[in-house]
Amino acid sequence: MPWTQVDERRRTILSAAGMIDDAVSRRDACEALRPPAKRRCALGEDTSISLRIELGSDTLLGPGKAALLSGIRDTGSIAAAGRRMGMSYKRAWYLIDTLNKAFQEPLVSASKGGRRGGGAILTRTGDAILDSYLRMERLASEAVAGELDLLASLMKPDS
Repeated sequence: MPWTQVDERRRTILSAAGMIDDAVSRRDACEALRPPAKRRCALGEDTSISLRIELGSDTLLGPGKAALLSGIRDTGSIAAAGRRMGMSYKRAWYLIDTLNKAFQEPLVSASKGGRRGGGAILTRTGDAILDSYLRMERLASEAVAGELDLLASLMKPDS
């Protein structure tokens, strides 16, 4: 899980919540990540860390793509995963296509619709990439939780 409970009076940190998509609220981002592991999010908290990995000069793996992969894992559909994030099917498909082309093997395998409808699943490589990203995100959040807490305690209160 990409969150860390610091202590009873401190904030809960979810690194992906603020960075999924500008059009998606923090609450929606938390909900988009919730089903697989019942992740927690302190709504209204502004202090968090985001992990964005540069995979070469033109490919990034960050909270948005990780949430999309997680959504595909949960729903079995690129369209449903995109809708869950407030994203069009075209945009979701573009992001998956970018990831599929960046790795030696595709991360998502999709079948076309028809009488029974289409679907999408994460490949073994896709599962490994998503699990690795979530693990790195959790470790990064744990590593900086104390420093984030310090920064948050030094911020001016909201007016």
